Amino acid sequence: MKKLLAIAMLLAVSVLAGCATHVSPELRPYTAEETRELAMEALNRRGLSFDEYHAKKAELLGQPQKTFGFDKQGEMSAERAVQLHGRPS
Repeated sequence: MKKLLAIAMLLAVSVLAGCATHVSPELRPYTAEETRELAMEALNRRGLSFDEYHAKKAELLGQPQKTFGFDKQGEMSAERAVQLHGRPS
């Protein structure tokens, strides 16, 4: 009877010890692509103006900064005829 009690106690202690140990997930460094994706997600959540957003995006992606803006023609009327390289519009 003492053997059975000792085995049960040993089993209970080993189960409780196994449950008490903290198993952490694998801690690996992020890849460059994952880091870029996280930075882009954070940028999308920041609520920047159009110009600030594109400046930061170009900075993150390592691209030359493009200037965005309005064209020099202004507004176009729907009644205005547009010639498209030799064909009528």
